[in-house]
Formats: sequence, structure tokens, C-alpha cells
Amino acid sequence: MSIGILYLIPVPLAENASAKSFTPYLVDTINHINEYIVENSKTARKFLKEAGLKTPQNELIVHDYGKHNRDNNIKEFFLGLLSGRDVGLMSEAGCPGVADPGSEIVAYAHMRGIKVVPLVGPSSILLALMASGFNGQSFTFHGYLPIDKIARANKLRELENAAERYDQTQIFIETPFRNNPMLEEILRSCKSETRLCIACDLTSEQEFVKTKSVKDWKAAVPELHKKPVIFLIFKR
Repeated sequence: MSIGILYLIPVPLAENASAKSFTPYLVDTINHINEYIVENSKTARKFLKEAGLKTPQNELIVHDYGKHNRDNNIKEFFLGLLSGRDVGLMSEAGCPGVADPGSEIVAYAHMRGIKVVPLVGPSSILLALMASGFNGQSFTFHGYLPIDKIARANKLRELENAAERYDQTQIFIETPFRNNPMLEEILRSCKSETRLCIACDLTSEQEFVKTKSVKDWKAAVPELHKKPVIFLIFKR
């Protein structure tokens, strides 16, 4: 019996950004398959509709691996694949498997000998790096920094030192409602000449990407509360 293919299907990062986010091949793919493993069923179904899904939604098989279902056994998600059906994997936004728990699904697919095919689509991390003007050949994504103020300040200084020592871009994120305290800590802990890029609301109509020194950011601090933001620091 043949085994199906796991397609990694990127999802738009923002409202009204579908046209910027999918390719004709992606549209062909979603109309070829009718089974999905998704982080958020509502978001996934909305995107599939916007992307041009022709299959009636009630005919889809949708497995939810969101935060309320992560304790469940993921083996049941693979019954279709192991019986020969192709399946799509979707994050809530952006690329599945990148800063996303979908990486566990992909890892299990490799363990079972299932072919994995990544589709082209938006990654906020790479879009921010592209637009920052920082080193794109050597960079590190750190995810979330510590919540504790002292630990967070120490971590920022550590990243700043790594940026200078290795000529390496340091990338990190924060929970949207803690963006403003994070920015305040960056401006407080980092040196004046350190360069900071703030990439906010990428691909949306409100997209904001600017790179300035810490000193210059202190003169005009943006409001980032509850917005999707990527922070990047670099020293040269």
C-alpha cells in the first residue's frame, strides 16, 4: 500500500493578505486533498475558502493540534497518510513547523517514512530579516525571551554581545500584549549604537518595518501593544 504525502501549507500572516500569500501551486494542492492537520480549525477553514477551495467544507477531514489538543495522541492524525491519502499541515499563521508546534507533526512524519513537501509562503521571521538590512547569512532566532525582568535584561545583553562578536543578526519575539515592556527593556538594556529593527503587522495594510539605532528609537517610541512584532538586533 502506498503512503500519502504531507504538504506543509503556509497561511497568511494578516487579514486581507491572501493574494500576497498563496501561489497557483498551493491552490492546486488544496483542491487535490481533503484532509488537514491544523493548529486552528477556524483559521484554516477561512484561509482555504479565501484561497479558492472548491471542495465543500463539510467534506473535509480536519484534525486539530491546537494548544487544547496537544496532549492527544497524534498517531490518529496519520491514519489517512498511512492509508495512502495526501494530507495538508497548516499553522495558525505563517509557515507550519517554523516557531510552530507543527514541527512535531513533521518529525513524526519523517519517523514513519512519510514524504514531506513544503510549499512556498510567508514567514514573518524571514520577511523581517529581509527588510531589516541586517546580516542575512548568519542569524539566530531565539523565540520568546525570559519573562522575568532581570533574566530578560541579561538575555538581551547576551544577544547584543553575540551580535557584535559573531556579526550575527539576533531575532526574537514577544507575546503581543507584552511588546511595549519588551521594547522598553531593549531601549534600557542595549547600547545606544546597537541597531534595532522593529517589524510589525507584516503583509497587512498597517505594515511597519524600520531599522534605527537604540539611541534614535528612544526619541520616537512606537506603540506596539497587541500587534504581531518581530524584533531584530545587530551591531556593525
